[in-house]
Amino acid sequence: MRIFRDHKAIPDNARGACSAIGNFDGVHLGHQHVLDLARGPARERGRPLGIVTFTPHPREFFAPDAPAFRLMSPEARANRLAKLGVDLLFDLPFPQIAPMTAETFMKDVLADGLGLSHVVVGANFRFGKGRAGTVRTLQDAGADLGFDVTAAELMGADAPVSSTAIRAALSRGEPGAAAAMLGHWHRIEGPVVHGEKRGRTLGYPTANMSLDGLHLPRLGVYAVLVDIADGVHAGTYHGVASLGVRPMFGVNTPNLETFVFDFSGDLYGTHLSVALVEFLRPELTFDGLDALIGQMDGDSAQARHILAALDG
Repeated sequence: MRIFRDHKAIPDNARGACSAIGNFDGVHLGHQHVLDLARGPARERGRPLGIVTFTPHPREFFAPDAPAFRLMSPEARANRLAKLGVDLLFDLPFPQIAPMTAETFMKDVLADGLGLSHVVVGANFRFGKGRAGTVRTLQDAGADLGFDVTAAELMGADAPVSSTAIRAALSRGEPGAAAAMLGHWHRIEGPVVHGEKRGRTLGYPTANMSLDGLHLPRLGVYAVLVDIADGVHAGTYHGVASLGVRPMFGVNTPNLETFVFDFSGDLYGTHLSVALVEFLRPELTFDGLDALIGQMDGDSAQARHILAALDG
């Protein structure tokens, strides 16, 4: 997958794409439905399959002090879209897009800039300064600008599949319910950073990852799947992870600490993808280290049992 971060000077072999437009936070089943509606015309016309999205998320741009809400980082979003067969990702800088009128966005970005041949958006898509543009605006202008438009209806029998509903499930500690809407496990991705290395002294060395900017699932302990993308340790591993603020040690900054089963090696700087499979218990404070280690032993045994069933 090729990634472009500016709508200007797009090469000829990246023009003419059939592209879905949206934020694609989580790349859930609703997003995948929109993507599939672009995939069909792309195959029929022999055109690249594209995604037009924005960084930062418009909600972050307009409310920078609001609580973190993103389900995934831009890098994780790109990884997921690549796995779904996207050829071209137009990840546009939203501060440049925000002041544009709907007319300017359609002409300068979609038509003249990216040269799209087909556009797919959700039925409630709004765009342009003051959110003045609608699907009808896009359809009316598309005929003159050289692209046609498909509007995707919202998915879900009882309630639409949405990033909001997925965040709510994660906040309740229900990663299985979130996965049912995502079409994949909810994953936390990023580099392994240095922590306090306290786990080593307890017999549970952990890979520590920042949660900065991400929506916080329910704090506690989870059975997890751990993917290492490349290097000598590349592969998928089972593990147990603590997501929280470590009340036992008076630490207040949330992070993710993952103990990878049956693993020996240095993961500092390695990019990990940690999938939350099942919530085991909330964060607890213990009377002493022996009680903590005993609980960690129990958590690990429970996680091994749960994850072994996935392989069965």
